[in-house]
Amino acid sequence: MTQDARREPVKVALFQMTSGIDPQANAEAIVGAARKAADAGAAMLFTPEMCGLLDRDRARATPNIVAEGDNPVLGAARKVAREFGLWIDLGSLAVLRDDGKWANRGFVIDADGEIAARYDKIHMFDVDLATGETWRESAAYTPGEQVMTVDCPVGRLGMAICYDLRFPALFEELGRQRCDAIRIPAAFTVPTGKAHWHLMQRARAVEASAWVISAAQGGSHADGRETYGHSLVVDPWGEVVHDGGEGASLGFALIDPARTAEVRGQLPSLANKREIPRSAA
Repeated sequence: MTQDARREPVKVALFQMTSGIDPQANAEAIVGAARKAADAGAAMLFTPEMCGLLDRDRARATPNIVAEGDNPVLGAARKVAREFGLWIDLGSLAVLRDDGKWANRGFVIDADGEIAARYDKIHMFDVDLATGETWRESAAYTPGEQVMTVDCPVGRLGMAICYDLRFPALFEELGRQRCDAIRIPAAFTVPTGKAHWHLMQRARAVEASAWVISAAQGGSHADGRETYGHSLVVDPWGEVVHDGGEGASLGFALIDPARTAEVRGQLPSLANKREIPRSAA
């Protein structure tokens, strides 16, 4: 992909889902969204975290968490990407690793249906909320250890997932690697979404001087959870240019990589950064 080609604005689609406990049904929903996105002229489709399976019942979920080669959602996404010449960002899938442990893994699939990049979520969602909700992602999933970027229709894309949003050092590094855009698929709870979702999305975009593209889960799910929705696209200046609202939807936005260069030229905070002395205490 040439630098000039990367400067052209690109139409992307964000599929806000209410994923359930049946991977096949979730796969069919993604295939349908991909067809609509391609028909609308989008170059790339973004889906939420855990788009293939959202099930907090570990015993029920276990038979559906399989290796990449056996995952029906990944297989269906690769097939429809190839059929329509569409890039697809699968926000994340629950994947069985070679060592028998689970990973919360995102995929970028190119227009030939090949896997262009993989990213395992680094930060695990282990929290006790004031509402009584308790989550222990680390009890089931193994955290990733690699920062990942990939060249795709929106330029250089940095990869993060959901709770990663709260750790700005990751986004500082993605900015340092000159990412034009960062994807942050999510399944935010309603309480944390109302308090922090828009705030942190805008902050990460400003800190990295990059577009932020965040497809989200939204609505009442079959496993009993409620998710916040509001899939967002934020420009490098921190302006929200797309908000998916509540519930399932398919939205569109234009991503202009040239805007990234423009903002970095006006406000070169990444270039101006200095190391902060650390106390020995």
